[in-house]
Amino acid sequence: MKSSAKNIKLHSFDDLFAGGDSGGQEGQGGEQIREIALEELFPFHDHPFKVLDDESMNEMAESIRAHGVLVPGIARPRKEGGYELIAGHRRKRALELAGMATMPVIIRETEDDDAVLAMVDSNLQRENLLPSEKAWAYRMKLEALRRKAGRPAKDNSGQVGQNFKGKFSIELVAEDVGESCKQVQRYIRLTELIPGMLQMVDDKKLPFNPAVELSYLSKEEQEQLKEIMGQLGIGPSLDQAKRLKEYSRDGKLAPEVMDAVLTEGKPAAVNVTIKNVKLREFFPAEYTQEQMEDVIFSLLGAWKQEHDIA
Repeated sequence: MKSSAKNIKLHSFDDLFAGGDSGGQEGQGGEQIREIALEELFPFHDHPFKVLDDESMNEMAESIRAHGVLVPGIARPRKEGGYELIAGHRRKRALELAGMATMPVIIRETEDDDAVLAMVDSNLQRENLLPSEKAWAYRMKLEALRRKAGRPAKDNSGQVGQNFKGKFSIELVAEDVGESCKQVQRYIRLTELIPGMLQMVDDKKLPFNPAVELSYLSKEEQEQLKEIMGQLGIGPSLDQAKRLKEYSRDGKLAPEVMDAVLTEGKPAAVNVTIKNVKLREFFPAEYTQEQMEDVIFSLLGAWKQEHDIA
């Protein structure tokens, strides 16, 4: 019998790690709470959340200095030695800043997909997540749920939809994160952006909706577009991004097309160069470059006012 998404029991973060022996004793299937040296704690593989030394991190470090760690991290043993953090990456960094050497951690053997779900869910509770963090978190959560549910039918293996008898995996993600299915899909599309372009979304230099459209461009096209955007100092509107996507789909998105789309409706840049030898004809020999510029801009200002130029 094929697996169905409706047969997946979605545990809460607390349920997933509740129970067992928490007194530090070894026990099959039981968890332990132990003080682990920070150098033995390694980040979760492909951890999508950024650990920044910002004001919030400094506040956490100060709190730890005053009160200690109130909530232990969660980790699982690594085959290579040490432990892989599932929850507690920011707490670990705060402990480092606070000058601490160990961290209280719940140790438990956890399957890969359960670990991914717990890692994502524990971090999605944070406020002010960056678009890139949501994008990769939603994708990792979706892929983990798909693996737990089983593979879709061969005739329905789209990226964000599954042919299950119960709910689609994308619906489960949307319910858990409080977004619509469409919005979850759009965030996941951002993971197709090259790192530099995705960073522009985080930095609010590239709006979300145009970025989703640009995610359909090839990596090479994105690199070219990013370079042209930097040269022009402008980014595409939503309409322009959609047109760039269409040109890409038709195999016609050359650099000159990108330039034309981005600059349409915008006045061409005007660069005027006057040779210094020419300017010297109008100024005393002892005038410096700065004095000459002051006179020129003063005259231009008077000319602008005389012609009532806004």
